[in-house]
Amino acid sequence: MEDVYAKDFLENASKLDALSHRAGELTKMASAIASSQDQAATVAFCTCLSELWPQADDKLKRSIRAARQSLLLFYGRSKLREILAPERISTKDEQSLPELLEELNALVGLEKVKMQVRDLMAYQKVKKLRKENGLFSENSTMHLAFMGNPGTGKTTVARIVGRMYKQLGLLSKGHFLEVSRTDLIAGYQGQTALKVKSVIEKAKGGVLFIDEAYSITENDHTDSYGRECLTELTKALEDYRDDLVVIVAGYTEPMQTFFASNPGLKSRFNTFIEFDDYGAPELQQILLQLCKRNQYRLADDAASKMADILTEKVASKGNQFANGRLVRNIFEDLVMAHARRVVQIEAPSKEELQEIIPADVDALGEL
Repeated sequence: MEDVYAKDFLENASKLDALSHRAGELTKMASAIASSQDQAATVAFCTCLSELWPQADDKLKRSIRAARQSLLLFYGRSKLREILAPERISTKDEQSLPELLEELNALVGLEKVKMQVRDLMAYQKVKKLRKENGLFSENSTMHLAFMGNPGTGKTTVARIVGRMYKQLGLLSKGHFLEVSRTDLIAGYQGQTALKVKSVIEKAKGGVLFIDEAYSITENDHTDSYGRECLTELTKALEDYRDDLVVIVAGYTEPMQTFFASNPGLKSRFNTFIEFDDYGAPELQQILLQLCKRNQYRLADDAASKMADILTEKVASKGNQFANGRLVRNIFEDLVMAHARRVVQIEAPSKEELQEIIPADVDALGEL
């Protein structure tokens, strides 16, 4: 049976070929990719996509995105990254604001978060237009605080927000720099300020994302290095507010303590977004997406078993529920259980190499 991912890729490549008037060039490359995973053809195909994008109209851009997405599904992201340089498989910088909003809306769950981000972008866009038309525009900051348990999409949303700010013309670069306490705090007095300044310099023009930001002041305000870091960071929040977005993130209660640790800190942040935990149906949807992305398939009865497991996990969750990270760990365990079973089959079929069955789910307890 023809691989459904290969079939979709060939169809999308053929449509793009016709729209872009490439006289069969893309179709020929796609055939080589689908039949033998030809690496040279893969590189050439992605190069063509990059070349087509800058002058493409909306219809052609939709076709390019469809071809790119079907190629990712055919290979799987990790395999494609082995073949291509990272910059060749991503056109994130080329996404328009509507496309970024579409990417945001495609995330599982997070409805309140999506609404706040959409409102924030609408406000920033109108604020910029008012300023351009000589109307009063409040000089508020763009810095954000994301609060919630791990695995709720805070980093993913932060990356999208950074690219949105770039598309609005509010950031000169729109790149994303993620740091933690160890990246900001030095081992000697007086060196932390220099370390923070270096990080800020790298982040200017883009987004500085500080996960578990409360770890900076984790020693009940007796940590002089942490205070030094916070003083320098608070100054940068104001000095570079026109071309730097700082997003701090972490558990809700420790983040509240973090903001209380410095009188001027909280006033530098204009938007506070709470990320709720996922429910069982949303976790199931994330699991199905992981399977599809990596060319696995949950059999119906296996999916039913997983739904029961995830329902139980949500019902018994604690204060530090891992959300999406829990699902990723479960997926990895399922893949391992599947591998242990399938390796015992002599000449397994393509379907057997893809399908996760109830026995694999039952084996989770043994891992």
